[in-house]
Amino acid sequence: MATVKHTTPSEAFSMTRKGALLVDVREEREIEHKAFDVPEVMAVPLSRFESSFRDIPQKRKVIVVCRSGSRSTAATSMLMSRGYKNVLNLQHGIIGWEREGLPVKRKEQQGLLARMLQRLHKQN
Repeated sequence: MATVKHTTPSEAFSMTRKGALLVDVREEREIEHKAFDVPEVMAVPLSRFESSFRDIPQKRKVIVVCRSGSRSTAATSMLMSRGYKNVLNLQHGIIGWEREGLPVKRKEQQGLLARMLQRLHKQN
């Protein structure tokens, strides 16, 4: 079996600007908390990967991503075993991406006071 090829966050970011597709295998709740801020990201959670991987285009450069690079390595390997040729794994996942200062979107954290006021407003 072919060896998984890895790419650095900065190389991956450059590739996304040239049309590469990020495939995020994290779960929905993880993506809601922190997401890659690039024009095209396809969410295919690893928990549903086996049944959904066919939605990932084969003729396009694909960079598989996760939180740290572990789940994406497994998903990249799976894609390669299913005939995908132009697929890379993102080293260190979104942790490395963020460490290199690349763009992420974060869910706004609501403070306790804001949540309490929101609940009071809903009750009235």
